[in-house]
Amino acid sequence: MNSNWKQDPRLKKMNSQKIALLNEFANRVDKTPQNQLMTTLMSLNAEANQKGIQFNNEETDLLISIMSANMSPAEKNRMETLRMLSKNLMNRNKK
Repeated sequence: MNSNWKQDPRLKKMNSQKIALLNEFANRVDKTPQNQLMTTLMSLNAEANQKGIQFNNEETDLLISIMSANMSPAEKNRMETLRMLSKNLMNRNKK
């Protein structure tokens, strides 16, 4: 993943703790084999929850659009699948 996403002006509205977590996420994703990305995502999500950091729907949509900008259509589909799974998990946890 290239670091161009860090220059997106929409990030200026985001909390610095969230941006730091995103940097960590990006660094881990760069080092993670494709077949282990889901595990890495789940691990980072758990870490964010432990730190009391949650991304609202608008922030999550922004992050996905930034991070998927240079992805192939297949990778974008995978990202959207992960997004849907994440929403389902969040909705279940709220009940």
